[in-house]
Amino acid sequence: MKKLSIYLVSAWMMLVAVCSCTSFDELNTNPDATTKVSPEMIATNLILNITTPSTAKSFFNSSFMMKYMAWGEGAASYQYNKFGRSDFGVYYKLISAQKMVELSEGYNQEAYIGLAKFVEAYKMYYLTMEVGDIPYSDALKGEEGGIKPTYDTQKEVMLQILRSLEESYDYFSKAKDFDGDPMMGGSIERWKKTVTALQLKVLLNLSLKVSDPDLNVKQRFAHIVANASLMESNDDNFQVVFSAKKGQRYPTYKDDFNYSQYPMLSVTLIDVLKKFKDNRLFYYAEPAAAKINEGIAGDSWEAYVGVDPSAPNSDIMAIYGKKEFCNINLRYKENPAGEPFITLGYAEQNFILAEAALRGWISGSADTYYKKGIEASMRFIADNTADEYCHQHPITDAYITEYLNSPEIQLTEGRDNGLEMVLTQRYLAGFLHFPWDAYYDHRRTGYPEMPMNEETNQNEVSTQFPKRWMYPQSELDYNSENVKEAIMRQYGGEDNHNSLMWILQE
Repeated sequence: MKKLSIYLVSAWMMLVAVCSCTSFDELNTNPDATTKVSPEMIATNLILNITTPSTAKSFFNSSFMMKYMAWGEGAASYQYNKFGRSDFGVYYKLISAQKMVELSEGYNQEAYIGLAKFVEAYKMYYLTMEVGDIPYSDALKGEEGGIKPTYDTQKEVMLQILRSLEESYDYFSKAKDFDGDPMMGGSIERWKKTVTALQLKVLLNLSLKVSDPDLNVKQRFAHIVANASLMESNDDNFQVVFSAKKGQRYPTYKDDFNYSQYPMLSVTLIDVLKKFKDNRLFYYAEPAAAKINEGIAGDSWEAYVGVDPSAPNSDIMAIYGKKEFCNINLRYKENPAGEPFITLGYAEQNFILAEAALRGWISGSADTYYKKGIEASMRFIADNTADEYCHQHPITDAYITEYLNSPEIQLTEGRDNGLEMVLTQRYLAGFLHFPWDAYYDHRRTGYPEMPMNEETNQNEVSTQFPKRWMYPQSELDYNSENVKEAIMRQYGGEDNHNSLMWILQE
């Protein structure tokens, strides 16, 4: 997650000052550029803010936490489960969204309202998933003097997120295709599918609250599946497509990224792929240099070894020095366009539907959705990778059919009525996509299992993974009364990394 070090209250005050200037003529401007801000310009900024991944080493932060990899440069905080504080800089974007709607009056405004409500729901969802209670209903009233907002309970936040997404879908349904969308060309039909994908994700993360009559999780989920537009293929993915142009290249492209030698893929990823004889291994990883030096071919399963990311850093450094590890595939480094970066996707949607079917929320076949998710993941990789990078193990139609029929990957092989297998395959499909979602899945379900080492765990409770981030210091400094009230209400007055937020309490 991007830690922007922005004081929340300062952000509100600054944005109020900026946004009160309808033509922004009080800002420093380029005399050769237009000073008129359009809804399209704000829409572009909002969409890119949601879909563009972090850069440099931070691109891997969620991969460290979910044990996809270790790091050869030195100890990475998330690799050893060390959490810090959250950041409330998202409120900048929400006030920008309000201004976008105002500027779009009389100009296909329904589309921009739909986008604004989607951005609002998306940002608030990921923020509440970090800390618990957050300012929401009172958060965007800076122009009314509300610079110290009160905190809504997490239940209230989730209800408002669901309302905003319902309204977003309704507004998009009334709108025409709109300008300013660099991802999907302003296609209303694709946006409706994107909204639906987020709705289903939010509801699934409320699985421990299925009995709450206000949330009505099971019924909401079933209604959306039966009546809303669903993603139908990878063509519907909500994703960034990169290019060879500087500033638009894949985050780990060699000319822009100075850390390409340090990723060390883990046993949590490598060993599972090898167990399933999963050709995605050869698209995700490079063979270990030490194995190649031993004379093992790069297309041999034996050339691929994972490291235990929870091992002491001294052990990790020794493995790094001996080159007994797999780095990420060269395709992530040598191709400036890399592969698209998925924020919400078709494969993910199918795994969500598979879990919902296992839970009895919908009547469809869990196995069918599960295998559609696997197939979508494999086709995405194959369609976005040149043959030279697959180490002689191409993902073909015949291979996909063989894999889907293999005994090792059937739902009956997993615990909890197949839930383990669904979450394992969702984990494999999420490599270098969907930041933090795998962590939230594990936090909610315990799957997939991750290595735990009490000797190296930097969480305050050495026997468990952290459950949340702490509130920003800026809130404690400038909105102290309200944040302390929220901390007392949720966590008995102690803001720490290990208390269970409301959605995790059964």
